[in-house]
Amino acid sequence: MRNPSPSQNAEESHASSPAKLTSIQKEAVAKGIDLNALPHHVAIIMDGNGRWAKGKGFARLLGHREGYRTLRSALLNASELGVKYLTVYAFSAENWRRPEDEVAGLMKLIETAAKDELRAMHQNNVRICVAGRIDHVPEGLRKALLHGIETTKNNTGITFTLAINYGGRAELVDAIKAIINSGVPAESVTEEMVGQHLYNPTHPEPDLMVRTAGEMRWSNFLIWQSAYCELFVTDVPWPEFSKKELLEAVATFQKRTRKFGAVVE
Repeated sequence: MRNPSPSQNAEESHASSPAKLTSIQKEAVAKGIDLNALPHHVAIIMDGNGRWAKGKGFARLLGHREGYRTLRSALLNASELGVKYLTVYAFSAENWRRPEDEVAGLMKLIETAAKDELRAMHQNNVRICVAGRIDHVPEGLRKALLHGIETTKNNTGITFTLAINYGGRAELVDAIKAIINSGVPAESVTEEMVGQHLYNPTHPEPDLMVRTAGEMRWSNFLIWQSAYCELFVTDVPWPEFSKKELLEAVATFQKRTRKFGAVVE
């Protein structure tokens, strides 16, 4: 007798539970995706907004606005698929080098989105977190982010983390400073201790890193946490990233053999 496929197993498993499959879960099963082996934590480097806008003859900021709409859809799709954590690179510590008007526009766009989307996210049981040195962002944005964190802190759905004024090296520096300030001797420092002093120490490490617009760089994003995550790169720019690309990323992830430095026969 032929063994059932992963998609059959997933469909049977979910069909036997009280909850029915969502629309995107049905699509995933049809593509052979095992809903019981989804990446627990997906991280996304949302690249290509400016190039997408420029290619269409628009200002770069319009590309960022379109990217915000894409992010809203990506969060909803990831949540309905069953992903538990989604972390996105919204603004890096290096992005301050961009033109002043673009930076100001981005800060205002993120602040407006944080305010406008909060009610919907709260109603959908989304838990909001941030990563980065948010004390250095404009006060209005910082207050909006902190309000979102406080409002949704007890929600039990997908955990959505915005990396803002974030740099992987800066996060490690901040963690090391915290360890030193706590008086721990150098010989007592462990990898576990460093992990406990990162911005979101209770988040699981990402299983899958998605990068759009075809770039093959890590760009200083979650460099400690992503040491063993799987990388998926698509040529599609972020404003055009859709459910199709998300499912493709997950399907590719499930074809990988994760060895974590060991030998798997």
